[in-house]
Amino acid sequence: MREWTAPHTRRRSLGERHPVLDFLFTYYSFPPSRLERWQPGPGVALAGAGAERFLDRPGYRRTPAGVVLDPAVPERIARSARHAVSLLEAIGARRARLDCFGLHEWAMVYRTSADEVRHAQVPLRLGHAGTDAVVESHDVRCSHVDAFRFFTESARRLNRFHPTRDTQRELDQPGCLHVGMDLYKHAYKLDPFVPSELLGDCFALAADIRELDMRASPYDLSGYGYTAVPIETPEGKASYARAQARFARRAVPLRERLLRHCRTLLDGCDSEY
Repeated sequence: MREWTAPHTRRRSLGERHPVLDFLFTYYSFPPSRLERWQPGPGVALAGAGAERFLDRPGYRRTPAGVVLDPAVPERIARSARHAVSLLEAIGARRARLDCFGLHEWAMVYRTSADEVRHAQVPLRLGHAGTDAVVESHDVRCSHVDAFRFFTESARRLNRFHPTRDTQRELDQPGCLHVGMDLYKHAYKLDPFVPSELLGDCFALAADIRELDMRASPYDLSGYGYTAVPIETPEGKASYARAQARFARRAVPLRERLLRHCRTLLDGCDSEY
């Protein structure tokens, strides 16, 4: 995890911002120090001198078999697991839709002034007028509530969907980049009742998706070493949709692993009563 956490910590100490990678630690609120900290997850007994340090962490106890995480799942973890199961089952039952072309990032700067842009330190590839023209010439089809809530008011009126938290289960679909990144959020909400290998795999997927998310955005990120995916062109749209499909396929086994883990946690809860 230090591949991502160490550079972020260094940038933060210097007061530097990164328009692509900061998102993984600001929008997603799991601290870097906890991302670096290995957790075995439930049902694993740790032996040897190294196991003793786990007793300093909440939820661990010594047993004849070794140091283990207390099998009693806290209610907050159970709530997160139930929510994840409900949402991920619905997502997995749908076909991926690949026709949004990443316009959510464009809608977030639609009809804004220079000082209102989220990443004001980064220029817009097409300028403000060009960015507005792209939004106005497309059918905006964002179905993810946590992307839609950052749309400008003018852009919200142009979106085909008006997602809310109450409609998330009906609208989230596996082709959505934010749905793929959110596997990481579902995983860290289970900490420490999630194996770090699963958490780390979900984070790695989110990091790779975030790169595409911003390469397809209206920002000129060449100064950060990223080449644009120009979704305002037919070639850019095709490239974006192909990458979107690859991420949707890559998310399938992670979603299934996360679902199995959540169901196991919830089965343990049910067995306690």
